[in-house]
Amino acid sequence: MRILHTSDWHVGKVLKGQSRAEEHVAVLAQVVEIARAEQPDLVIVAGDLYDTAAPSPESTRLVTRALSALRRTGADVVAIGGNHDNGAALDALRPWADAAGIALRGSVRDNPAEHVISGTTASGEAWRLVALPFLSQRYAVRAVEMYDLTAAEATQTYADHLSRLIGALTSGFSEPGVVNLVTAHVTVVGASQGGGEREAQTVLGYAVPANVFPTNAHYVALGHLHRAQTVLGPCPVRYSGSPLAIDFGEGENVPAVSIVEVTAQTAAKVREVPVTAAVSLRTVRGSLEQLASLKTGEAWLRVYVRETPRAGLREEVQELLPRALEVRIDPEMVASAPGPRAEERAGRSPRELFAAYLESRGVSSEDGVQDLFDELYEEASA
Repeated sequence: MRILHTSDWHVGKVLKGQSRAEEHVAVLAQVVEIARAEQPDLVIVAGDLYDTAAPSPESTRLVTRALSALRRTGADVVAIGGNHDNGAALDALRPWADAAGIALRGSVRDNPAEHVISGTTASGEAWRLVALPFLSQRYAVRAVEMYDLTAAEATQTYADHLSRLIGALTSGFSEPGVVNLVTAHVTVVGASQGGGEREAQTVLGYAVPANVFPTNAHYVALGHLHRAQTVLGPCPVRYSGSPLAIDFGEGENVPAVSIVEVTAQTAAKVREVPVTAAVSLRTVRGSLEQLASLKTGEAWLRVYVRETPRAGLREEVQELLPRALEVRIDPEMVASAPGPRAEERAGRSPRELFAAYLESRGVSSEDGVQDLFDELYEEASA
């Protein structure tokens, strides 16, 4: 059978104030075109359909239309909730999804049968998929245990809980002649972060070893980490990555979907199909003179400017590079500037401290920044 594996759409993402709605329309349209060309038997969307737990009506419309379009290619479609999604809200869409022939699982349910989905390809090949949405620590570990365990023990408890849960859900994988699949939204130890994930839910207690997945799984389709990669494990384990760079830390990632060929008797073979519809994200560095000579095309930019900090510098950079969404002073320009010691701060007023800070950063008193600070400080004090 053939599988199209994608994840981490993050529809509704706003990057430094810039909406990416048009990019998401183009990206998901390209994913649908890839599905039409590849004719997969099954499409798996491994979580984080949305960027926020309260998506706008426009974002909801885009996601539901994309899932419907994928279903119209003739493939079975399974989508699960991620840590950015509102699992209960996704579950509320299940009547629509069921009517459309889409298996949507937003949150973990008490009934294990809810998370085991079976099907047969057009050629008669049977498959079984365990669909496990993102599971937070507070639901995975009882509160009383959290208070009594050390941080290391709590981490192990989360991994153990996930291992037991996956073990129970995959207990039917011993049946011969069936392609056994797992999809989950989770961080696996040894995998590389893409650069734009929500860090609190990718490390520490949320990282689990790859051996939580059974040896008799033919393919494990993961979401959560935005970089496409295969993870060493007891069976084929892979992140498809996001089909577009979510944040500037992901500028070096190659957005793609994974196409998987697998049978009950043969190992999974994976190839990446690039998704090129999104605007690229670039990080550039230089002085104003150097930045003025850059050819950046249509990319969204993060700029590290190598100039002495001063009022109005951001506006100067954005005049040169209108697509600069983030402007920062290059850390090399300020790394050697020591901050005032505690004894130097003692007994000095906020105004004096701020004036000393401006002086240490080379900001002239004629720039008007001190006057703005005085005005704000008076308003706050009043």
